[in-house]
Amino acid sequence: MSDEAVKTTNEDPLKAVADALDAAVQAAKQGVEGAAATASGAMPAVNGFLSGIAYKTCYAVSYGVVFPTVLVARAIPKENAAVHGLIDGARAAMDLVDEMKSKPQGAEPPSSGTPSGAGGS
Repeated sequence: MSDEAVKTTNEDPLKAVADALDAAVQAAKQGVEGAAATASGAMPAVNGFLSGIAYKTCYAVSYGVVFPTVLVARAIPKENAAVHGLIDGARAAMDLVDEMKSKPQGAEPPSSGTPSGAGGS
């Protein structure tokens, strides 16, 4: 090795370290900026994927519940006591809900027909 090469490498070792640190900081900054850009670009894709999953899941569940229910409901004959009982019960339930909606929040629900003080023996 020549004296000149030794002088160049030994002249300013701190400058070489500073240059290496500067290069590392610049690379880290560029890496963070690149990661942020990649993440912001990936978010719409992730949102689209998740909304697609939610749509397909809800569609499958609704189809899997509604279709068999309608199929069974259509298979039951309409002119019999069971169907009339279901219809009357549904109407009574809707009337009760309408009454509950029209009353203020603190009001008592309608009683079952038995006075609260009756012993019934």
